[in-house]
Amino acid sequence: MKKKNLSDNTELFETDDNKNSEREEKHRNNYASVAMKVCIISILVNAALTAFKLIAGILGNSFAMISDAIHSASDVFSTLIVIVGVKIASRKADRNHPYGHERFECVAAILLAIMLGVTGSLIGIKGVENIVDGSYKELAVPTPLALSAAIVSVAVKEAMFWITSACAKKINSGALKADAWHHRSDALSSVGSFIGILCAMLGYPIMDSIAAIIIGILIIKAAVSVFKESIDKMTDMACDKSTERKIKELIISIDGVLGIDSVRTRKFGDRIYVDVEISADGDLSLYEAHGIADKVHDEIEYRFPLVKHCTVHTNPRPVENKDK
Repeated sequence: MKKKNLSDNTELFETDDNKNSEREEKHRNNYASVAMKVCIISILVNAALTAFKLIAGILGNSFAMISDAIHSASDVFSTLIVIVGVKIASRKADRNHPYGHERFECVAAILLAIMLGVTGSLIGIKGVENIVDGSYKELAVPTPLALSAAIVSVAVKEAMFWITSACAKKINSGALKADAWHHRSDALSSVGSFIGILCAMLGYPIMDSIAAIIIGILIIKAAVSVFKESIDKMTDMACDKSTERKIKELIISIDGVLGIDSVRTRKFGDRIYVDVEISADGDLSLYEAHGIADKVHDEIEYRFPLVKHCTVHTNPRPVENKDK
């Protein structure tokens, strides 16, 4: 085997570092680009919908639609939180944060989940209050203009939910997922407004309050789901079993790997860290053993884009019946 000198080995490590740096830079740019585009669209859509629903609520004599407009206005604020979270999360690693800033995205998602839960609670509580005190009987009969605004709002906000959800899935963003559910909560709120307005026009105003309670429960359920997922990413929870199984299958398929001693994963914001211990022939030279570990490292990071970094430790194993 050809002996390598120190300068050759140093150059090899520098090349690997450059590749990792370029890979991370590409991921950060893609993450920030996708998130910022959908956030800008979200702000513009919510601003336009707020103005439209407010005018329709006032002219259409519908308090439900005016409340819906306020809900849309709050979505603008929630999207601003997403933008701040994405901006911080996409920063390069520094001395104070050597592993990166991805967990700041989880903080934004947690804040949005709390806002989502508060929104659902307020909608449900208001519905209960209207039924208990009988105030639903005193609501003014709205006009078809308010009904039309509710239909437009449902269509637009449901479309925004699917667009934002797709982008959240593409870059594995909890904050965008939470923002997507803000769009869905607004769509559900508009469904409630539509039912309430329609039933009020038909002489059954209590249905508005009943619909509000159901919608509130659905929104709270979504908030709990987003909150739990974000907490999991903040507390080093392992990635899903399917991904771990695929990683193990990849490792054992690499030439020179005699066995897998351990595989540990942990979520870090939208990324994954992997720690691996493998067994290799104990008679191999340090360079040969390192080459096997390097191959495992490179293959895992290449085949699993969400893996931010993989650490591989090689343990020696004696090989029986070896040719002499």
